[in-house]
Amino acid sequence: MQSRNPADPTDLVVDVAAPGAFATVDAVERARTAQRQWAGGGAAARAAALTGIADAVAGAADELAALAVREVGKPISEARAEVARTVAIWRYYAQAPYAPVGAVHESADGLGTLLTRRRPHGVAGLITPWNFPFAIPTWKAAPALAAGNTVVLKPAPDATACALRLAELAAPHLPERALTVLPGGPTEGNALTSAADVVSFTGSTAVGGAVVRTATGRGVPVQAEMGGLNAAIVLPDADFGRAAAHIAAAVAGFAGQKCTATSRVIAVGGAYEPLREALVEALAKTAVGDPADPATACGPLITEAARDRAVEAVAGLRVAASGAAPDSSGWFAAPVLVEGVAPDHRVLHDEVFGPVAALLRADDLAQATQIANSVPYGLVTSVHTAGLDAVLGSLDELDTGMIRINAPSTGVDFHLPFGGAKASSHGSREQGAAALEFYTSSRTYTLGPALAT
Repeated sequence: MQSRNPADPTDLVVDVAAPGAFATVDAVERARTAQRQWAGGGAAARAAALTGIADAVAGAADELAALAVREVGKPISEARAEVARTVAIWRYYAQAPYAPVGAVHESADGLGTLLTRRRPHGVAGLITPWNFPFAIPTWKAAPALAAGNTVVLKPAPDATACALRLAELAAPHLPERALTVLPGGPTEGNALTSAADVVSFTGSTAVGGAVVRTATGRGVPVQAEMGGLNAAIVLPDADFGRAAAHIAAAVAGFAGQKCTATSRVIAVGGAYEPLREALVEALAKTAVGDPADPATACGPLITEAARDRAVEAVAGLRVAASGAAPDSSGWFAAPVLVEGVAPDHRVLHDEVFGPVAALLRADDLAQATQIANSVPYGLVTSVHTAGLDAVLGSLDELDTGMIRINAPSTGVDFHLPFGGAKASSHGSREQGAAALEFYTSSRTYTLGPALAT
């Protein structure tokens, strides 16, 4: 498995052998043996381990941020923020082993006691993407480990070095085989999905669908976070400069390579012209270039094919606003806002996963909501307005898992549930307390008296 620097494709970051299906299954079996020790060690041991990992990641923060810049082309400002969030997630879940895992209930007949208790599944199989190479593996692995599971992680090939380094930092704080990273591709992913006791996936809709089918066919819990085609709705009373800044950041930040990126901008009524003018200015000021430069907001796309898809997606469309891509051998594409797009054009229905968005018109909020809901995905919608009165009654009509008012569509709070509707998500939510529920199953115990009374 090779991973190259997308800003300089001649720079080979890592080249490792993929282990294959049999080695993947063997890793799961070894993790299953280690799980008994890990779960049986008690809350204090698990809390201390996760705290130790958080400290290790914090101590290596500069190194990890530089590695994310080099391996996945993440702008350094975003890379530093991701590493800081990664530390915070490990610290958050380090407290989870002390949380209640059940409840005591009175029996219907008054005899004995009823208990409910949540227990770990066993081995968590995690399949993660390249765009958040530290945060996503962490927000899956940390709750899984906190709940008493062991973890086998298969990262995206393009983020292999980041995942291996994260595992190296975690290893001194965990029993052997409690966290195993397996570089690989579809072969290893299929084997992991076919062997693990609980499966969590983040990636494309097509692959996610296959993961769900395999896991559900086996009867094991599975969650899949997949695509997004997110809308930003802008009302006529919005602060257009502020809204445009939020939207430009959500379109162009990290070259639009986020499932929460804004792909459609819906201007309501008289908002169209002033919003268009503000977006022209905001995108023109967006710095595109070397991700190691602190001024850069939009770096390269992850591969040459990804760059070509982004460029081809807007070919022949009328450009309303654009940034400027550098003259470089790296895989860069200018952020683009298009307008006058035909309703059946693929840019309005297929996720591009690049710095591309379409500007659309709506007569009123009801029509804007209808447009926002008209795609197969339902991850996040941002709404920009000076007051909540006009939108409060309409928020529940938006068919997305997350709604952000006067904020970019990008950005998540790791202590709250994360997930979408329709083709964006399958299964229970990630992050926060919801993750701890996913990585455990509930058992009911009936404790009856030994002697008749």
